Order: sequence, then structure tokens, then C-alpha cells
Amino acid sequence: MNLLAGINPVTRILALILLTTPLLLSVDIVSAAVALGFTLLAAPLCGVSWGRLLRRGWPILLAAPLAAVPMALYGRPEGETYLHFLLIHVTDNSLQLAAAIFVRVLAVGLPVVVLSADVDPTDLGDGLAQVLRLPARFVLGAVAATRLVSLFRDDLDSMRRARRARGIADQGRIRHFLTLAFGLLVLSLRRGTKLATAMEARGFNRVAEHGRTWARESTLSGRDWVVMSVCLVASVAAIGIAVAVGSFRFLGVA
Repeated sequence: MNLLAGINPVTRILALILLTTPLLLSVDIVSAAVALGFTLLAAPLCGVSWGRLLRRGWPILLAAPLAAVPMALYGRPEGETYLHFLLIHVTDNSLQLAAAIFVRVLAVGLPVVVLSADVDPTDLGDGLAQVLRLPARFVLGAVAATRLVSLFRDDLDSMRRARRARGIADQGRIRHFLTLAFGLLVLSLRRGTKLATAMEARGFNRVAEHGRTWARESTLSGRDWVVMSVCLVASVAAIGIAVAVGSFRFLGVA
């Protein structure tokens, strides 16, 4: 089941902004928990199972504790003190802030995984150019760059197999990683140069006086507005619940 199938990719971007921007006004755990709960419940309905969300969102799951630990150690001291050593001052307030930051990173990051899943780069380019009216050169370059991401993975696999076949793959992990990274950088520069030349030869760098035409029309339908409305309601509800229970803490006074 995927309720987002067929909607404009620009809708996903706008919905993400509407869902996450209000959460940046506060550092309380209640609003973040409500928004995170909404994301977890909506993910399967958007075609992203919890297992897939876990696999694709592991960098966010890793970043959340990394952001929370410094807050716990160096947050503004207030309330009962549990540990005090040099600059480290663990108190009730710092632990509350750490918990809020941990949940908030998940609440802001995981919707990106859900809303960016299965987006076609060409459809995204059409939406950016026709709906958001971004410059055509920027859009075409972004679409071309996105298309090359899968080729980079193929190049990396080919380089690994080639090094293994030559017997030079077991020379230490650090050296192996550095040589692969340098080789991938060289291949990406060569491929990017060839692509830029090909696009220039085909006239992608020129814009007609009456404006560029597009093969496929990109517009916003009623479903797109419904998705954005739901995300806005979810974010406003999260802030409203936090205010109602008295846990709302404006970012500037946290």
C-alpha cells in the first residue's frame, strides 16, 4: 500500500518542510514524540515498511545519540546534579534536553527517508522546473547528477572485483578504502566531464527566448494538497499538544 504513489515529487518536498519546520521552534520531547509517532504510523501507508525504514535510516539512528550525548554532558545545568567533572555537568535539565534532542533528530530525519523513497529523478526535475519555477540549467544538472549515483555504485563494485582479481585487495582496510575512494573520484570526474560535454552538444545549456519546453507536464492535484495539509496538521498538532501539557520550550530559551 502506497498512498503517495502518483503524487508530485515537489509535494514530498513541501510536505517535508511543513512537517518538520514547526518542530524546530521547540526542544521539548512531547512535540517530537508526537511527530515521530505520526511518521512511524504513516511510513507503512506510504510504501515504506518499518524494516526498510530501519535499513535506510541507519545514519539518522546513529546521529541521534551523537547529538544527545553532548547535550547531556554540557547542557545548561539546572535541577539536581548527577555528575560534575570539569566542564561536564549532568543535571535534570541537561538530561531532559538530551532526550528531547534524541527524539527530535529522529522526528526530523526519518520523514526525509519516508518522503524521499521511490522518487523518480526525472519527475522531480519536471516538478522543480514547472511547479517551483527553478532555473532550467540547475534542474537539468541536478537530474543528471542524480542519475549518476547508481553508476557510482556499479563503478565501486567493479573496482572492488578488479582489485580482488589482481590480488591487491588485502593491503589493510585504511589503504584499501583510500585507494577505492581516489579511484572513484577519478572515474566520477571523467564521467562528469563526458556528460557535461554531451549535454552541451545537445543544447542543454541554451534557453530559448520564449522559455524552455518540457516533454511532460507537472502540476499539483487535489491529492497533493491533501498530503501537504495532513503534514501541516500533524506538525501543528504536535506543537499544540506540547503547549497543552506544558512541555513546550521555545528554542531560544532552552
